[in-house]
Amino acid sequence: MTADALTGQRVRYPCNRTRCPARTVPRAAGAMNQFTLDLGDSYDVEEKTFAIACSERPQERLENFGVRALSDTELIATVLQGNGTRAVDALAIAARLMAEATSIGGLASWHPLDYRRVKGIGRIKGLQLAAIAEIARRMMKTPTMPNVLCDRADKIAALFWPMIAGLQVEKFWVLCLGRKSRLIRMVEVTSGTATAALAHPREVFREALRHAATAIVCVHNHPSSGDPAPSAPDVHVTRQLREASKAVDIDLIDHVIVGRPEGDPTGRGYFSFREAGLI
Repeated sequence: MTADALTGQRVRYPCNRTRCPARTVPRAAGAMNQFTLDLGDSYDVEEKTFAIACSERPQERLENFGVRALSDTELIATVLQGNGTRAVDALAIAARLMAEATSIGGLASWHPLDYRRVKGIGRIKGLQLAAIAEIARRMMKTPTMPNVLCDRADKIAALFWPMIAGLQVEKFWVLCLGRKSRLIRMVEVTSGTATAALAHPREVFREALRHAATAIVCVHNHPSSGDPAPSAPDVHVTRQLREASKAVDIDLIDHVIVGRPEGDPTGRGYFSFREAGLI
């Protein structure tokens, strides 16, 4: 309680004592209020203590400075904060999660149960974090943009690399093309196991006819080894697609297998049936 300078009446001003821990030493006038967060040995991170200004919580920083101002840990903490989870606790959990994943990119292949291994993340938050990772992956699907030029295998591979990052199963896509190899629609035809996602020509060309394509490019990934070298079933399916394309008068321009440059002995990270002379 303090006296108002104009009226002389005693006025109760709000304080942040309920939101910030009690201090053990007097605070200098004008000094910034801070949290002190002890992560403890169980979090296995280099920095065991965080000092967080009350005005510098992740959500407040995002609102004041924009999303690009936040670190990886702070971005995750903004998702964890709320519904009873304080900012100080959200940062502790986010730090532990980042230590487990080693980098934010390491979360690309995590499932809801992987998140729940981290102390402080329950069923709902695990589902939400996994959903956000999938949203980010789908937002990177640049092949869905209209009029993308799909005339070369290296361009197609570059478009798909962000989309297949973290995938643990094979998927098969058909790119429905219009004039001058411009993309009309990209359709996921099948999603298989860790080693197989074969597509029947009927399913592939059904999509091509539905979208009035004049040509198609087929794409699938090799998630296990990252080596895009074709298997015997890959070669067999490509031959079937080539024959079916003649029957429906829709050109099969290429079949591209996308892997990872580090898993490819050639270093390219993709295999093109067209470049190999197999189409």
